Amino acid sequence: MASGVNFEHTLSRRPSRSAAMTTFSMEVFDNEVVPSSLQSIAPILRVAKEIQNERPRVAYLCRFYAFEKAHRLDPNSSGRGVRQFKTSLHQRLDRDNASTLASRVKKTDAREIESFYKQYYEHYVLALNKGEQADRAQLGKAYQTAGVLFEVLCAVNKTEKVEEVAPEIMAAANDVQAKKEIYSPYNILPLDSAGASQSIMQLDEVKASVSALRNTVGLAWPSSFEQTRQKAGELDILDWLRAMFGFQRDNVRNQREHLILLLANIHTRLVPKPEPQNKLDDRAADALMNKLFKNYKSWCKYLGRKHSLRLPQAQQEVQQRKILYMGLYLLIWGEAANVRFMPECLCYIFHNMAYELHGLLAGNVSIVTGENIKPSYGGDDESFLRKVITPIYRVIEKEAKKGKNGKAPHIAWCNYDDLNEYFWSSDCFSLGWPMRDDGEFFKSVREVPQGKRAHQKKPGKLGKSYFAETRTLWHTFRSFDRLWTFLILALQIMVIIAWSNISLFDILQKNVLYSMSSIFITAALLRLVQSVLDLILNFPGYLRWKITDVLRNFLKIIVSLAWSIILPMCYVSQNNSPSFSKIKDMLPFLNKMKGASSLYIVVVAVYLLPNLLAAVLFIFPMLRRWIENSDWLIIRFLLWWSQPRIYVGRGMHESQFSLLKYTLFWVLLLCSKFAFDYFMMIKPLVKPTQDIMDINHVDYAWHEFLPNAKHNYGAVVALWAPVILVYFMDTQIFYAIFSTFYGGFIGAFDRLGEIRTLGMLRSRFQSLPGAFNAHLVPSNKTRKRGYSLSKQSNEVNESRRCEAAKFAQLWNEVICSFREEDLINDRNMDLLLVPYSSDPSLKLIQWPPFLLASKIPIALDMAAQFKSKDADLWKRICADEYMKCAVIECYESFKLVLNALIVGETEKRIIGIIIKEVESNIPKNTLLANFRMRSLPDLCKKFVELVEILKESDPSKKDRVVLLLQDMLEVVSRDMMVNEIRELAEVGQGSKDSAKQLFANIVFPPPNTAQWDEQIRRLYLLLTVKESAIDVPTNLEARRRIAFFTNSLFMYMPRAPRVRKMLSFSVMTPYYSEETVYSKSDLEMENEDGVSIIYYLQKIYPDEWNNFVERLNCKVSEIWENEEKILQLRHWASLRGQTLSRTIRGMMYYRRALKLQAFLDMATEDEILEGYKTIIEPSAEDKKSQRSVYTQLEAVADMKFTYVATCQNYGNQKLSGDRRATDILNLMVNNPSLRVAYIDEVEERESGKNQKVYYSVLVKAVDNLDQEIYRIKLPGSAKVGEGKPENQNHAIIFTRGEALQTIDMNQDNYLEEAFKMRNLLEEFNEDHGVRSPTILGVREHIFTGSVSSLAWFMSNQETSFVTIGQRVLARPLKVRFHYGHPDVFDRIFHITRGGISKASRGINLSEDIFAGFNSTLRRGNITHHEYIQVGKGRDVGLNQISLFEAKVACGNGEQTLSRDIYRLGHRFDFFRMLSCYYTTTGFYVSSMLVVLTVYAYLYGKLYLSLSGLEKTIVRHARARGDDALTAVMASQSIVQLGILMTLPMVMEIGLERGFTTAAGDVIIMQLQLAAVFFTFSLGTKLHYFGRTVLHGGAKYRATGRGFVVRHEKFAENYRMYSRSHFTKALELMILLIVYHAYGTATPNSKAYLFLTFSMWFLVISWLFSPFLFNPSGFEWQKIVEDLEDWTKWISNHGGIGVPATKSWESWWDEEQEHLQYTGFSGRFWEIVLSLRFFLYQYGVVYQLHVTQNDKSIVVYGLSWLVIVAVVIILKIVSMGRKKFSADFQLMFRLLKLFLFIAFIIGLIISIKFLELTIGDIFASLLGFLPTGWALLLIAQACRPITKGLGMWGSVKALARGYEYLMGFVIFAPVAILAWFPFVSEFQTRLLFNQAFSRGLQIQRILAGGKKNK
Repeated sequence: MASGVNFEHTLSRRPSRSAAMTTFSMEVFDNEVVPSSLQSIAPILRVAKEIQNERPRVAYLCRFYAFEKAHRLDPNSSGRGVRQFKTSLHQRLDRDNASTLASRVKKTDAREIESFYKQYYEHYVLALNKGEQADRAQLGKAYQTAGVLFEVLCAVNKTEKVEEVAPEIMAAANDVQAKKEIYSPYNILPLDSAGASQSIMQLDEVKASVSALRNTVGLAWPSSFEQTRQKAGELDILDWLRAMFGFQRDNVRNQREHLILLLANIHTRLVPKPEPQNKLDDRAADALMNKLFKNYKSWCKYLGRKHSLRLPQAQQEVQQRKILYMGLYLLIWGEAANVRFMPECLCYIFHNMAYELHGLLAGNVSIVTGENIKPSYGGDDESFLRKVITPIYRVIEKEAKKGKNGKAPHIAWCNYDDLNEYFWSSDCFSLGWPMRDDGEFFKSVREVPQGKRAHQKKPGKLGKSYFAETRTLWHTFRSFDRLWTFLILALQIMVIIAWSNISLFDILQKNVLYSMSSIFITAALLRLVQSVLDLILNFPGYLRWKITDVLRNFLKIIVSLAWSIILPMCYVSQNNSPSFSKIKDMLPFLNKMKGASSLYIVVVAVYLLPNLLAAVLFIFPMLRRWIENSDWLIIRFLLWWSQPRIYVGRGMHESQFSLLKYTLFWVLLLCSKFAFDYFMMIKPLVKPTQDIMDINHVDYAWHEFLPNAKHNYGAVVALWAPVILVYFMDTQIFYAIFSTFYGGFIGAFDRLGEIRTLGMLRSRFQSLPGAFNAHLVPSNKTRKRGYSLSKQSNEVNESRRCEAAKFAQLWNEVICSFREEDLINDRNMDLLLVPYSSDPSLKLIQWPPFLLASKIPIALDMAAQFKSKDADLWKRICADEYMKCAVIECYESFKLVLNALIVGETEKRIIGIIIKEVESNIPKNTLLANFRMRSLPDLCKKFVELVEILKESDPSKKDRVVLLLQDMLEVVSRDMMVNEIRELAEVGQGSKDSAKQLFANIVFPPPNTAQWDEQIRRLYLLLTVKESAIDVPTNLEARRRIAFFTNSLFMYMPRAPRVRKMLSFSVMTPYYSEETVYSKSDLEMENEDGVSIIYYLQKIYPDEWNNFVERLNCKVSEIWENEEKILQLRHWASLRGQTLSRTIRGMMYYRRALKLQAFLDMATEDEILEGYKTIIEPSAEDKKSQRSVYTQLEAVADMKFTYVATCQNYGNQKLSGDRRATDILNLMVNNPSLRVAYIDEVEERESGKNQKVYYSVLVKAVDNLDQEIYRIKLPGSAKVGEGKPENQNHAIIFTRGEALQTIDMNQDNYLEEAFKMRNLLEEFNEDHGVRSPTILGVREHIFTGSVSSLAWFMSNQETSFVTIGQRVLARPLKVRFHYGHPDVFDRIFHITRGGISKASRGINLSEDIFAGFNSTLRRGNITHHEYIQVGKGRDVGLNQISLFEAKVACGNGEQTLSRDIYRLGHRFDFFRMLSCYYTTTGFYVSSMLVVLTVYAYLYGKLYLSLSGLEKTIVRHARARGDDALTAVMASQSIVQLGILMTLPMVMEIGLERGFTTAAGDVIIMQLQLAAVFFTFSLGTKLHYFGRTVLHGGAKYRATGRGFVVRHEKFAENYRMYSRSHFTKALELMILLIVYHAYGTATPNSKAYLFLTFSMWFLVISWLFSPFLFNPSGFEWQKIVEDLEDWTKWISNHGGIGVPATKSWESWWDEEQEHLQYTGFSGRFWEIVLSLRFFLYQYGVVYQLHVTQNDKSIVVYGLSWLVIVAVVIILKIVSMGRKKFSADFQLMFRLLKLFLFIAFIIGLIISIKFLELTIGDIFASLLGFLPTGWALLLIAQACRPITKGLGMWGSVKALARGYEYLMGFVIFAPVAILAWFPFVSEFQTRLLFNQAFSRGLQIQRILAGGKKNK
């Protein structure tokens, strides 16, 4: 092949891109799946693949060389996958040898490759290298390829014994080698010498930062370090740090870019502007330094050390020194891996290294050696990782292993926080530097000496730090002791007042006050409990206790104990009641105390002194802030007593004004609560209680152990228990009510929901450009808060024209994005677009046609029929602003069209005369007099035809245009003009004389510019659209988005800065292995009902599907025939699921928005009027030119925005050929600025062994392949704790900028919202109270609400939380935390304080919220902003939702035990602590109390009815007893107020969509059984929260994010809800039945139902929700299949490897897993809770007829004999089955027959002689079944003992029996209902009503309708 012409074609396949379309290449990774240990041969194979078609023989030689190299690297093929790889490569070489030899051009292989190399270099490499115009990416790749080819060439020459290489080839190779170094891959800044001409490197701020980093004056370099670059002066400050401290090369490259971008962005924002611009200003370095080292300095101050940031005296060296310190910190951070979660550990490392750095620079000399000081961990490569990070990582890893994957208790191992808190005490300095191996920190990894006595010595244990996460519910009390103390004391006061039976106005009586003063005794006792808890719960941390902490704990207990004794004694000495006189006799010294009353008051006053001090500090928060940050010894001592001194949680108090706001909120709330509780619950109960206590003779129905006990305390407890539980719970309900109204109030003031509908939008559209300019266009002027909605005049001046042009660019970009997303069709788009470039001759603003539609036809009719004066007509037209605009615009456009067409002088004069005549008549008001208007419609018709022809611009229609113009002239001059104009007649006469045809000479078609085209299209729409465009856009989502966007422009937001001056930010999305893009098979795959995803989507989004088909411009059937269209279809479907491609598309809108905004900032007015479109579709020259606007926009966007998707598994997916890896690569190809970070596992041989080495790798797409940018070695596996935070942490080093937005994999973004990002980032600089914000909260829109009714409930619930809920949390309560997702972090604040989430296994299950806790504890400030939103997907099926709820509940259970909650509970002031409790774990505790109230109530009833107490009470005090019962009933109905939890939802819908909509939605939700769903999810919360707190076992639950129209099998539902809902519901059901059978308080069923309705509702909801909300849940065929499946599952035997889905036994074992790992207390409480089931048997036995009213204990004993007999019989049968079933089948059958006969005889005897009745049999079932269940639970809790006794098999058999029974009880009603076909119909309607209204034909879907493709 002589020429290299084809190279350009083969080697530079550029990706084709457009915003609307993504290209996919399928076999990207073919030939490249190289084992990790052979990674170095991957580039050779890539080159081979690339040149395969050009020169097959050279490609063969490359592969052959790769095979040889692989063999050299791993001769024994010991690495994973190496043998298979070599084999397949060898097979390919054998296959290709002969064919490639035949196609060889030269005679030998050496000559072949030599000629190719020469040709490649000359015709491709040199051709590409065109100086500044060169395509850098292509060039870099070409040099890499040339390098590989030369390597292969040398190997071939060696094989063929060619002595020397031709000199020109050597010269080329040397050039390639040199350039290869220069053109190294880069991320954002090409910092090599070749990149200097790039547009981004030309920015002044970048130049300034780069030159500051290159200032290495006075730095002494080691002579051996990179000598060539050292000589060339290419090394900078970070290279010097690398040389000194041994950082990794890629870490240095990564942090260099990071530091330059940070400095550059700060430098460009400085005010006043720095001079000169290209020299780094000291203010920029200072600003970054202050932010970066704020935590470090605070840490030094806390530990009383001087910080190491020592600056030199010489002014010129100061900046260099600052950059050295910042560079050092970032390099440490960039390589710290998992140690990044330990910010104070990083401070310790930096402290010592900065000290060494200072020593190096100051030239300090070692006292020992007399030489200059060298760093302790010298500068060989990777020494920092090896010697500093790895030892610390080993400790983390070792401790995490002790955690046994979350199964060991938290106290058995040290999590990240424990290890970090080691560095909170000055003891950490005993570690020394270099760190001592025998230091306390390294105890756990210290090698144990081997030898005879080695087994006696275990490795040391570091122990817990300041806090131990002991697993107990007491943590709720311990963390929020002030809350519980307050509630208990308030209850005590209310009971005392109610008991005294006085009015509230008399409470100041002496005796009442004295009784009330007993609360101080209670307070002292509670304080004692708290002190004891502190000691006991923290005991596991004894290894690291300091003597001061121990002393404080014991002193607290002693003092609390002293008060608990002194206060009661002083109180008793005053009280003269008889019970107290006995105490006085026992304690004679009390009699000697005279004036004891005053003594008690004095004692109480002393006791209250500290509280007085606390109150003063509460009122003056600034004083408290100062005290907590103070180092004065006296203050330190006082604080030491009140709370232990720790590093975080100091000085986090808010301003006085904020304090006032949330105090007022809580004072009002608590007043309402106490008033309600006192009058509705406590006061009504007191009298009945006193009556019950007065009853003396009780006729007990069972054996009473204390028959003579007075006062019936059992009955009192049964009565009061539910009331007290409600009292503790109802604050949550009041919080829901108050927060709803307050949130609605703030929302209204924030102007939310002012534009809700299209009608509102149309009425306000005129003020939109002004609002847009006020917020989204940068200006130097300050402005007042808010924006007026007054209509602005349409008179246009020059500035308004520019303003309108800017608005047009942005509005049109938004509308185009709607079209790309297929939300609107082409016609809707045309109606919504504003002209890009308004015509200067038009003296008005051109509104979008949807506002002006139908205005012209109406105006025409009006004019044609108008008989009155001109002024009246004009007045009527002007009454509608848009009509006036339309009329003027059409008139002006009419003139414009005529002007463009007509060239003849005569014609021009004629037209001029007519126009002059018209325009002279208008001001005189004589138009109607001089022109007949009835012919106007005729003129219009002709004009419309003309415009239509112009639109088509078909040259063949020129003649028709001439005729039309003549017709129009005739209509005007003959039909319309009343008076003939002389001038016109003369001109007409002249044209006749010259015998020239009028309008014969016209310009047709006119010059077709984009502007002309747009004008004609617009004019045509204005003239022809007859119907009103009131419903444009028709798509509901498009309407919602337009309404929200326009509404947000009238809300308060900070003014936007110029893009160059905005804060830079990154977005990061963690991804594991979720769906990226649906494949064709995914879309077509049908579920069991015959529904495919694509069919489902077509039905749910019918309009979007039609728009998509319109965009493709083909028929539906054609889509499946064309590969490219299939790719488009896959993309369309993926953008409607919860896929990675949807998230990336959404986030890349930020970049698109920034480029447009940068254009509007930079462009001149002419360029703006020309339009943005000309810029985004640049010519090839513009793309390459570094000076063009296009490349400048790219540069600015790169400076300000980075997107990193952290796909941790990408490397493994690539190796295994996973489709997802291809999809991710395609996403990179289509979004060139997207970066993917992943963890690469590589096998490397060290000392003869294969070792796994881990790297953090960042890649980007270059030329359709991924290119590695950075590869940073890790000390070990990145995943030590929870997966998601570890994934975020490894990639955070690749993010850039000052802000970081965390986005989840199921989120979306919208272009119009992206425009507001720079406003949002400005919030960091706004005033938000005492501290500037550290996290900006953003609202979300839940986009999955339309899928089913469940999804709708969930989306409403979630929406209310992310809007009204978080609004109130942020203002006024100041306790908003981070709930994941779209929040924007102050990046530098968080990377210096432990990152954006916490990662300890188990305890940090809800990793996101801990970032909020951490931020608040470290004096951050979290705000919430609602003028911007992102999309969010949620779970849509019941099982998915339940898994999600379970995950959150488990996370809250773990939070309850966490140190963060404890610290917040103690460090917040009282009212902020209340807010914190009720909005975090308190919500779950309250949910638990709701259900416990039902339990307490029903068990109380059980006790009263079975013991006979109820009968006695009713008999003794019929009149009064009823009062007592109704009072309790009032307490019970409170539980129903749980429905008030939906209040916030109603308020938010009302606020944003109108209260009529809200009312409608609520009614529909109730009809769709929302109450059932919310009651059901209450059970999920309760179960998982309780189980986690008691036993642990919390784990991340993947919910799956598919589309759910799948029928879940009965067995699946049973497995999922059996323990969380079914068992509890059945227990409540038995309670209700027993109460109905034996209760006497309810004389009839009506009263019983009234009493127990809410509980039956709970029972039914918990039992049947999974079937109600299960598609096809009541279809007979499905029911039959489900039953077969369930019986098969339950009868299957388990065993090793049998999954829980296949066998009941495996599932049963799995369900008890938490009991295997729980502690002693967990087992103890499990057994105690099981004891309640014995009550049934004890009570029911005495109610049987067979007992004949015998009340002795023997009766109960005999009942156990029955149970023992049944157990023995079952045991005999099971043993018989084992022994006889095979060999003695007959014997076994006889045995069973004998047992059956014996049973029947026994039954007959009992009925005949013992008066046993059928009722007794059923009653005894009610009694004995719970006993069996209790025995079962106790046996499971004591599993080791049960197994030891050999009873486990029997327990399992009993358990299976119970499961059969429960299954039958639940299944039977479902099956009965399924028998009636209408039930299934009703259920479908109920489930999918939402989708019905969107045209979803669910009937056909569920019947298995299949779409013909």
